[in-house]
This record gives sequence, structure tokens and C-alpha cells, in this order.
Amino acid sequence: MRTADKWTDYRIIDTSDGEKLEKWGDISLVRPDPQIIWKTDKTSNLWNTADGHYYRSASGGGKWNFRKKVPEVWNINYGNLTFNIKPTGFKHTGLFPEQAVNWDFMADKIRNAGREISVLNLFAYTGGATLACAEAGASVCHVDASKGMVQWARENATVSELSDKPIRWIVDDCEKFIAREIRRGRRYDAVVMDPPSYGRGPSGEIWKLENSIYDLVTLCSGVLTDNPLFFLINSYTTGLSPSVMGYILGTVLTKKFGGSVSFDEIGLPVQSTGMTLPCGSTAIWQK
Repeated sequence: MRTADKWTDYRIIDTSDGEKLEKWGDISLVRPDPQIIWKTDKTSNLWNTADGHYYRSASGGGKWNFRKKVPEVWNINYGNLTFNIKPTGFKHTGLFPEQAVNWDFMADKIRNAGREISVLNLFAYTGGATLACAEAGASVCHVDASKGMVQWARENATVSELSDKPIRWIVDDCEKFIAREIRRGRRYDAVVMDPPSYGRGPSGEIWKLENSIYDLVTLCSGVLTDNPLFFLINSYTTGLSPSVMGYILGTVLTKKFGGSVSFDEIGLPVQSTGMTLPCGSTAIWQK
């Protein structure tokens, strides 16, 4: 497992019985996590005094209960990057800290490429990968179908003092956008994608990642330059193993470009146990 263990402004204090106890800067939160099926003793007093606790509803969704007034927005830092944190009605805070291990990988590849690198970030959410790549010197095209998420990403670029970097902010359906970029003849040296597990297509059809990922990777291979640097897929879909994603990258990209494929779970260290909480999977093709 690849572990995002370089955080100073974020940490998981403990995990038990479907929940994780976290610190986001000075703010402590308890949030549900379906992978936490163990029922270990809760040894930290923060479980009972956390600033915010998100409770799932039996009918779906859920709500936050705050013990004290917390800021509507606050910042945390990762290296030179700064992110706006906002608890949302869907338990999320606008950032997936485990992705820092991928930010570091991409930034290192870009800094050592010896040439200018252009990156296409699809399903780009609030821009963690976008900012990491831009800060490392790449030009980035950031694409997400949600106008609100793209605006949040732009705010993160501002607080990270990266607003002057060559970033294109696109609100669009990712597959439609890729198809247009191919027709326009625009090419990228690297692709990053974090597609949802489920969604709806342009005509309202159900989109399921397991059924669509091969076609999506195949489509994206057409937007790569003749000498691409990397192609990275993230997934939080439990039914899609990292080795399956790796196999897809291998069959689509290695035959065409050479290179190598790696794949693994990614996770975050848990302070109370010294163990690692699995938080999803990543498959990487690279030259």
C-alpha cells in the first residue's frame, strides 16, 4: 500500500465502528467510513468532544452536528499547497488527503521530465492534482461537470498563490470534452482521472465505472502526445480492484507507448494504531 504520510495539517487520530476521528488543522471531525468494519476500543477523548460529527440518516444522506461554531471555511496546507476546507451536506470536506501520495508522484515526474509538460485532469473535483501539477511547472486543463467544484478549485488556486499559472478551468462532461479535444487535435503529455463510481450519461443513462472504465481509458489514449509521461487513474469503487485498473492501462497504453504499469491501494496512517487505513486504489502507467 502507498501511504500519504507527509501531512502536518491533517491526521487520522483513530478509527472504529464505521467512523474515523480526524484533525483538519485545529478542527476535529468524526465522519463515517464504510471500510471501517472493526469495532476497536475508542481510546481518545476527542471521540466525545470533536468539533463536528456527521451522522448518517437511515433514509439516506445525513447531517452535521457541531459542538461549537466552526469557521464556514478554513485552510490546511500540504507543502506549498493550500486548500479551503468546507464541511458539506454529503459528509465530505472538499479534499481527499490520501491523494497527496499521488500529488507527490506527479510533481516529481513533472519536475524531472526535462521538458514542458501539459496535464489533463478529468473529474478534477476541487483541484488537488491540478494544483500539484501546476506548482511543479506543468500547464493543466482542469475539467469537471460541476460548476461549484470548479469554482472551489479556483479558490484553492488563489489561496495557494497559483492563480497566475497556466490552468484552463473547464465546466463540461468529461467524455464529451475529450472527444472534442481529439477532434481539435489538442494533445496532452499526461492524464489524471478520478471518475465517479456511478453517474448518468448525457441522455440520462446510468453510468457505472466498472462497465465504462475500459472505454474511457481507450478514449483518453487518443488525447495523449506521441511521448506521454504518465496516465493515472484513481478509484473508490470497491468492486474495481487496483490490478484490474492496472491491467486495463497495460492493455491500452503499454502496447501503444511502451512504459510500465503499477497499481496499489492508497491509504492514510492512523495515529492510535500505527496502521494504515485503506482509502481507495490507484493505477499508474508511466514512461
